[in-house]
Amino acid sequence: MTTLASGAAHRSQHADQPGDERIAQTGRLTRLLVRPEIGSVIGAVAVFIFFAAQSDIFRSINGFANWLDPASTLGIMAVAVALLMIGGEFDLSAGVLTGTTGLALAMLTTQLGLNVWVAMALSLALALVIGFSNGFLVVRTKLPSFIVTLGTFLMLQGLNLGVTKLFTGTVQVRGIGRADGFDSAQAIFASTVTIAGADFRVSIFWWIAVTALATWVLTRTRPGNWIFAIGGNAQAARSVGVPVDKAKIALFMTTAFAAWLVGTITALRLTSVQANAGIGEELTYIVAAVVGGCLLTGGYGSAVGASVGALIFGMAEKGIVYAGWDSDWFKFFLGVMLLLATLLNSFVRRYAEEKRK
Repeated sequence: MTTLASGAAHRSQHADQPGDERIAQTGRLTRLLVRPEIGSVIGAVAVFIFFAAQSDIFRSINGFANWLDPASTLGIMAVAVALLMIGGEFDLSAGVLTGTTGLALAMLTTQLGLNVWVAMALSLALALVIGFSNGFLVVRTKLPSFIVTLGTFLMLQGLNLGVTKLFTGTVQVRGIGRADGFDSAQAIFASTVTIAGADFRVSIFWWIAVTALATWVLTRTRPGNWIFAIGGNAQAARSVGVPVDKAKIALFMTTAFAAWLVGTITALRLTSVQANAGIGEELTYIVAAVVGGCLLTGGYGSAVGASVGALIFGMAEKGIVYAGWDSDWFKFFLGVMLLLATLLNSFVRRYAEEKRK
Protein backbone atom coordinates (compact mmCIF):
# COMPACT_ATOMS: atom_id res chain seq x y z
CA MET A 1 0.00 0.00 0.00
CA THR A 2 2.85 2.34 0.86
CA THR A 3 4.45 1.68 -2.52
CA LEU A 4 1.19 2.37 -4.39
CA ALA A 5 0.64 5.59 -2.47
CA SER A 6 4.20 6.67 -3.15
CA GLY A 7 3.81 5.98 -6.86
CA ALA A 8 0.53 7.88 -6.98
CA ALA A 9 2.11 10.84 -5.22
CA HIS A 10 5.03 10.74 -7.65
CA ARG A 11 2.68 10.80 -10.66
CA SER A 12 0.67 13.59 -9.05
CA GLN A 13 3.79 15.71 -8.68
CA HIS A 14 4.64 15.22 -12.34
CA ALA A 15 1.05 16.02 -13.36
CA ASP A 16 1.26 19.29 -11.48
CA GLN A 17 4.49 20.26 -13.21
CA PRO A 18 4.21 22.17 -16.51
CA GLY A 19 5.03 20.21 -19.66
CA ASP A 20 8.36 20.48 -21.42
CA GLU A 21 8.37 23.82 -23.25
CA ARG A 22 10.40 22.34 -26.11
CA ILE A 23 7.67 19.74 -26.73
CA ALA A 24 4.98 22.44 -26.70
CA GLN A 25 6.98 24.52 -29.20
CA THR A 26 7.46 21.50 -31.43
CA GLY A 27 3.71 20.85 -31.34
CA ARG A 28 2.92 24.43 -32.36
CA LEU A 29 5.52 24.30 -35.12
CA THR A 30 4.08 21.05 -36.43
CA ARG A 31 0.56 22.47 -36.48
CA LEU A 32 1.84 25.51 -38.36
CA LEU A 33 3.78 23.52 -40.94
CA VAL A 34 0.87 21.25 -41.82
CA ARG A 35 -1.48 24.14 -42.59
CA PRO A 36 -2.28 24.17 -46.34
CA GLU A 37 -1.58 27.88 -46.80
CA ILE A 38 1.83 28.05 -45.09
CA GLY A 39 3.78 27.47 -48.31
CA SER A 40 1.89 30.18 -50.19
CA VAL A 41 2.35 32.66 -47.33
CA ILE A 42 6.11 32.07 -47.38
CA GLY A 43 6.07 32.43 -51.15
CA ALA A 44 4.07 35.67 -50.98
CA VAL A 45 6.53 37.20 -48.54
CA ALA A 46 9.44 36.18 -50.77
CA VAL A 47 7.79 37.59 -53.91
CA PHE A 48 6.98 40.86 -52.17
CA ILE A 49 10.53 41.30 -50.86
CA PHE A 50 11.98 40.49 -54.29
CA PHE A 51 9.90 42.98 -56.27
CA ALA A 52 9.99 45.61 -53.52
CA ALA A 53 13.78 45.56 -53.85
CA GLN A 54 13.43 46.02 -57.62
CA SER A 55 11.01 48.95 -57.62
CA ASP A 56 10.10 51.82 -55.30
CA ILE A 57 6.67 52.08 -56.93
CA PHE A 58 5.87 48.46 -56.16
CA ARG A 59 6.16 48.99 -52.40
CA SER A 60 4.35 52.35 -52.40
CA ILE A 61 0.67 52.75 -51.46
CA ASN A 62 -0.18 53.22 -55.14
CA GLY A 63 1.75 50.07 -55.92
CA PHE A 64 -0.32 48.18 -53.36
CA ALA A 65 -3.51 49.42 -55.01
CA ASN A 66 -2.26 48.40 -58.46
CA TRP A 67 -1.25 44.83 -57.66
CA LEU A 68 -4.20 44.16 -55.38
CA ASP A 69 -6.54 44.99 -58.28
CA PRO A 70 -5.79 41.96 -60.52
CA ALA A 71 -5.36 39.78 -57.43
CA SER A 72 -8.91 40.60 -56.30
CA THR A 73 -10.85 39.23 -59.27
CA LEU A 74 -8.47 36.30 -59.59
CA GLY A 75 -8.80 35.71 -55.85
CA ILE A 76 -12.61 35.58 -55.93
CA MET A 77 -12.50 32.85 -58.54
CA ALA A 78 -9.54 31.06 -56.95
CA VAL A 79 -11.43 30.73 -53.66
CA ALA A 80 -14.49 29.20 -55.35
CA VAL A 81 -12.32 26.89 -57.45
CA ALA A 82 -10.42 25.89 -54.30
CA LEU A 83 -13.67 24.83 -52.60
CA LEU A 84 -14.52 22.71 -55.61
CA MET A 85 -11.02 21.19 -55.72
CA ILE A 86 -11.12 20.37 -52.01
CA GLY A 87 -14.34 18.55 -52.84
CA GLY A 88 -12.45 16.52 -55.44
CA GLU A 89 -13.72 18.16 -58.66
CA PHE A 90 -12.62 20.62 -61.36
CA ASP A 91 -14.43 23.23 -63.44
CA LEU A 92 -12.75 24.07 -66.74
CA SER A 93 -15.68 26.29 -67.73
CA ALA A 94 -15.12 28.76 -64.88
CA GLY A 95 -13.09 31.18 -66.98
CA VAL A 96 -15.36 31.36 -70.01
CA LEU A 97 -18.39 31.58 -67.70
CA THR A 98 -17.16 34.95 -66.44
CA GLY A 99 -17.36 36.11 -70.04
CA THR A 100 -20.79 34.53 -70.54
CA THR A 101 -22.29 36.30 -67.54
CA GLY A 102 -20.73 39.61 -68.56
CA LEU A 103 -22.04 39.22 -72.10
CA ALA A 104 -25.51 38.32 -70.80
CA LEU A 105 -25.51 41.49 -68.70
CA ALA A 106 -24.34 43.56 -71.67
CA MET A 107 -26.82 42.05 -74.13
CA LEU A 108 -29.81 42.44 -71.83
CA THR A 109 -29.06 46.11 -71.16
CA THR A 110 -27.97 47.24 -74.62
CA GLN A 111 -30.15 45.06 -76.87
CA LEU A 112 -33.31 44.70 -74.75
CA GLY A 113 -33.03 47.94 -72.78
CA LEU A 114 -33.37 46.29 -69.36
CA ASN A 115 -32.34 47.94 -66.13
CA VAL A 116 -28.83 46.90 -65.08
CA TRP A 117 -30.08 45.35 -61.83
CA VAL A 118 -32.68 43.26 -63.66
CA ALA A 119 -30.05 42.17 -66.17
CA MET A 120 -27.70 41.24 -63.32
CA ALA A 121 -30.39 39.08 -61.71
CA LEU A 122 -31.08 37.29 -65.01
CA SER A 123 -27.39 36.73 -65.71
CA LEU A 124 -27.01 35.33 -62.18
CA ALA A 125 -29.87 32.92 -62.84
CA LEU A 126 -28.15 31.85 -66.06
CA ALA A 127 -24.87 31.25 -64.22
CA LEU A 128 -26.55 29.17 -61.52
CA VAL A 129 -28.35 27.07 -64.13
CA ILE A 130 -25.04 26.36 -65.87
CA GLY A 131 -23.39 25.51 -62.54
CA PHE A 132 -26.27 23.23 -61.60
CA SER A 133 -26.09 21.52 -64.99
CA ASN A 134 -22.37 20.87 -64.60
CA GLY A 135 -22.84 19.40 -61.14
CA PHE A 136 -25.90 17.37 -62.10
CA LEU A 137 -24.15 15.81 -65.10
CA VAL A 138 -21.09 14.95 -63.02
CA VAL A 139 -23.02 13.19 -60.25
CA ARG A 140 -25.55 11.46 -62.53
CA THR A 141 -23.30 10.31 -65.38
CA LYS A 142 -20.25 9.62 -63.15
CA LEU A 143 -18.13 11.16 -65.88
CA PRO A 144 -15.00 13.00 -64.73
CA SER A 145 -15.72 16.67 -64.08
CA PHE A 146 -12.77 17.42 -66.36
CA ILE A 147 -14.73 16.03 -69.34
CA VAL A 148 -18.11 17.51 -68.41
CA THR A 149 -16.82 21.03 -67.82
CA LEU A 150 -14.54 20.87 -70.87
CA GLY A 151 -17.67 20.25 -72.92
CA THR A 152 -19.36 23.20 -71.21
CA PHE A 153 -16.29 25.33 -71.89
CA LEU A 154 -16.40 24.60 -75.62
CA MET A 155 -20.16 25.18 -75.85
CA LEU A 156 -19.99 28.50 -74.02
CA GLN A 157 -17.01 29.63 -76.07
CA GLY A 158 -18.95 29.05 -79.30
CA LEU A 159 -22.16 30.50 -77.85
CA ASN A 160 -20.45 33.67 -76.67
CA LEU A 161 -18.92 34.34 -80.06
CA GLY A 162 -21.93 33.31 -82.15
CA VAL A 163 -24.56 35.26 -80.20
CA THR A 164 -22.38 38.36 -79.92
CA LYS A 165 -21.76 38.48 -83.68
CA LEU A 166 -25.43 37.72 -84.39
CA PHE A 167 -26.72 40.71 -82.41
CA THR A 168 -23.90 43.24 -82.81
CA GLY A 169 -22.09 42.22 -85.99
CA THR A 170 -18.83 42.44 -84.04
CA VAL A 171 -17.12 40.49 -81.26
CA GLN A 172 -17.79 43.12 -78.62
CA VAL A 173 -20.83 44.53 -76.80
CA ARG A 174 -20.62 48.20 -75.82
CA GLY A 175 -22.84 50.73 -74.09
CA ILE A 176 -23.56 49.29 -70.65
CA GLY A 177 -22.82 52.68 -69.12
CA ARG A 178 -25.91 54.20 -70.76
CA ALA A 179 -28.35 51.71 -69.21
CA ASP A 180 -30.71 52.55 -66.36
CA GLY A 181 -29.35 51.59 -62.96
CA PHE A 182 -25.74 51.60 -64.11
CA ASP A 183 -24.52 54.25 -61.68
CA SER A 184 -25.78 52.48 -58.56
CA ALA A 185 -24.56 49.08 -59.73
CA GLN A 186 -21.19 50.50 -60.72
CA ALA A 187 -20.81 52.11 -57.30
CA ILE A 188 -21.27 48.77 -55.53
CA PHE A 189 -19.34 46.47 -57.86
CA ALA A 190 -16.81 48.53 -59.81
CA SER A 191 -16.05 51.81 -58.05
CA THR A 192 -12.89 52.88 -56.24
CA VAL A 193 -12.23 53.85 -52.63
CA THR A 194 -9.53 56.38 -51.81
CA ILE A 195 -7.27 55.29 -48.94
CA ALA A 196 -4.13 57.26 -48.02
CA GLY A 197 -4.24 59.02 -51.37
CA ALA A 198 -4.46 55.85 -53.47
CA ASP A 199 -7.51 54.52 -55.31
CA PHE A 200 -8.36 50.96 -54.30
CA ARG A 201 -10.91 49.01 -56.34
CA VAL A 202 -14.02 47.93 -54.44
CA SER A 203 -13.47 44.45 -55.89
CA ILE A 204 -10.70 44.08 -53.29
CA PHE A 205 -13.32 44.25 -50.53
CA TRP A 206 -15.51 41.74 -52.36
CA TRP A 207 -12.47 39.46 -52.49
CA ILE A 208 -11.89 39.80 -48.74
CA ALA A 209 -15.57 39.12 -48.02
CA VAL A 210 -15.64 36.03 -50.25
CA THR A 211 -12.47 34.68 -48.63
CA ALA A 212 -13.80 35.26 -45.12
CA LEU A 213 -17.13 33.60 -45.92
CA ALA A 214 -15.48 30.59 -47.57
CA THR A 215 -13.08 30.20 -44.64
CA TRP A 216 -15.96 30.26 -42.18
CA VAL A 217 -17.86 27.64 -44.18
CA LEU A 218 -14.84 25.34 -44.41
CA THR A 219 -13.74 25.60 -40.80
CA ARG A 220 -16.90 26.28 -38.80
CA THR A 221 -19.82 24.55 -40.50
CA ARG A 222 -21.06 21.06 -41.23
CA PRO A 223 -21.00 21.63 -45.04
CA GLY A 224 -17.32 22.50 -44.65
CA ASN A 225 -16.70 19.11 -43.06
CA TRP A 226 -18.66 17.51 -45.89
CA ILE A 227 -16.46 19.17 -48.51
CA PHE A 228 -13.26 17.79 -46.97
CA ALA A 229 -14.82 14.36 -46.46
CA ILE A 230 -16.07 14.17 -50.06
CA GLY A 231 -12.70 15.17 -51.47
CA GLY A 232 -10.89 12.71 -49.23
CA ASN A 233 -13.11 9.70 -49.94
CA ALA A 234 -16.53 10.27 -51.48
CA GLN A 235 -17.69 6.69 -50.97
CA ALA A 236 -16.75 6.68 -47.30
CA ALA A 237 -18.44 10.06 -46.85
CA ARG A 238 -21.61 8.73 -48.48
CA SER A 239 -21.62 5.71 -46.17
CA VAL A 240 -21.76 7.94 -43.08
CA GLY A 241 -24.65 10.02 -44.37
CA VAL A 242 -22.96 12.90 -46.19
CA PRO A 243 -25.18 14.14 -49.07
CA VAL A 244 -22.38 13.81 -51.61
CA ASP A 245 -24.40 14.55 -54.76
CA LYS A 246 -26.12 17.64 -53.37
CA ALA A 247 -22.84 18.99 -51.96
CA LYS A 248 -21.05 18.58 -55.29
CA ILE A 249 -23.84 20.31 -57.18
CA ALA A 250 -23.74 23.15 -54.64
CA LEU A 251 -19.97 23.49 -55.16
CA PHE A 252 -20.39 23.80 -58.93
CA MET A 253 -23.08 26.42 -58.37
CA THR A 254 -20.75 28.27 -56.01
CA THR A 255 -18.12 28.42 -58.73
CA ALA A 256 -20.78 29.69 -61.14
CA PHE A 257 -21.81 32.39 -58.66
CA ALA A 258 -18.19 33.53 -58.35
CA ALA A 259 -17.94 33.64 -62.16
CA TRP A 260 -21.06 35.81 -62.25
CA LEU A 261 -19.58 38.16 -59.64
CA VAL A 262 -16.29 38.54 -61.52
CA GLY A 263 -18.07 38.87 -64.88
CA THR A 264 -20.34 41.56 -63.44
CA ILE A 265 -17.45 43.47 -61.88
CA THR A 266 -15.50 43.39 -65.14
CA ALA A 267 -18.45 44.39 -67.34
CA LEU A 268 -19.43 47.32 -65.10
CA ARG A 269 -15.84 48.46 -64.86
CA LEU A 270 -15.14 48.42 -68.61
CA THR A 271 -18.76 49.14 -69.76
CA SER A 272 -18.11 46.68 -72.60
CA VAL A 273 -17.45 42.95 -72.95
CA GLN A 274 -15.41 41.00 -75.50
CA ALA A 275 -16.81 37.71 -76.83
CA ASN A 276 -13.59 35.91 -75.84
CA ALA A 277 -13.52 37.29 -72.27
CA GLY A 278 -12.33 34.83 -69.63
CA ILE A 279 -11.08 32.16 -72.02
CA GLY A 280 -7.88 30.61 -70.66
CA GLU A 281 -8.31 32.07 -67.17
CA GLU A 282 -9.62 28.79 -65.76
CA LEU A 283 -6.09 27.40 -65.66
CA THR A 284 -4.89 30.44 -63.76
CA TYR A 285 -7.62 29.90 -61.15
CA ILE A 286 -6.54 26.29 -60.69
CA VAL A 287 -2.88 27.27 -60.45
CA ALA A 288 -3.67 29.90 -57.81
CA ALA A 289 -5.58 27.30 -55.79
CA VAL A 290 -2.73 24.79 -56.08
CA VAL A 291 -0.14 27.41 -55.13
CA GLY A 292 -2.37 28.15 -52.15
CA GLY A 293 -2.15 24.57 -50.91
CA CYS A 294 -4.95 22.66 -52.64
CA LEU A 295 -4.14 19.15 -53.80
CA LEU A 296 -5.22 18.01 -57.26
CA THR A 297 -6.48 14.81 -55.63
CA GLY A 298 -8.91 16.69 -53.36
CA GLY A 299 -9.57 16.65 -49.63
CA TYR A 300 -6.94 19.24 -48.70
CA GLY A 301 -6.61 23.01 -49.02
CA SER A 302 -7.95 26.31 -47.74
CA ALA A 303 -9.69 29.45 -48.96
CA VAL A 304 -7.03 31.66 -47.40
CA GLY A 305 -4.32 29.76 -49.26
CA ALA A 306 -6.12 30.22 -52.60
CA SER A 307 -6.38 33.96 -51.90
CA VAL A 308 -2.67 34.14 -51.09
CA GLY A 309 -1.97 32.27 -54.32
CA ALA A 310 -3.95 34.93 -56.20
CA LEU A 311 -2.04 37.62 -54.32
CA ILE A 312 1.25 36.13 -55.49
CA PHE A 313 0.15 36.34 -59.11
CA GLY A 314 -1.13 39.88 -58.66
CA MET A 315 2.23 40.94 -57.26
CA ALA A 316 4.10 39.10 -60.01
CA GLU A 317 1.98 40.55 -62.81
CA LYS A 318 2.57 44.13 -61.74
CA GLY A 319 6.03 43.55 -60.26
CA ILE A 320 7.40 42.32 -63.57
CA VAL A 321 6.17 45.53 -65.22
CA TYR A 322 7.58 47.77 -62.48
CA ALA A 323 10.92 45.96 -62.70
CA GLY A 324 11.04 46.75 -66.42
CA TRP A 325 10.95 43.14 -67.59
CA ASP A 326 9.15 41.72 -70.60
CA SER A 327 5.60 40.76 -69.59
CA ASP A 328 6.10 37.34 -71.21
CA TRP A 329 8.09 36.38 -68.13
CA PHE A 330 4.81 36.25 -66.21
CA LYS A 331 3.85 32.96 -67.87
CA PHE A 332 7.27 31.53 -67.01
CA PHE A 333 6.73 32.62 -63.41
CA LEU A 334 3.30 30.97 -63.44
CA GLY A 335 4.82 27.64 -64.46
CA VAL A 336 7.62 27.80 -61.90
CA MET A 337 5.20 28.60 -59.08
CA LEU A 338 2.93 25.71 -60.09
CA LEU A 339 5.76 23.18 -60.00
CA LEU A 340 7.25 24.46 -56.76
CA ALA A 341 3.86 24.63 -55.05
CA THR A 342 2.92 21.11 -56.12
CA LEU A 343 6.18 19.71 -54.79
CA LEU A 344 5.88 21.65 -51.53
CA ASN A 345 2.24 20.67 -51.02
CA SER A 346 3.04 17.00 -51.56
CA PHE A 347 5.86 17.19 -49.02
CA VAL A 348 3.66 18.96 -46.46
CA ARG A 349 0.86 16.43 -46.95
CA ARG A 350 3.21 13.49 -46.40
CA TYR A 351 4.63 15.21 -43.33
CA ALA A 352 1.14 15.76 -41.94
CA GLU A 353 0.15 12.14 -42.53
CA GLU A 354 3.29 10.90 -40.77
CA LYS A 355 2.56 13.09 -37.74
CA ARG A 356 -0.98 11.70 -37.48
CA LYS A 357 0.29 8.10 -37.24
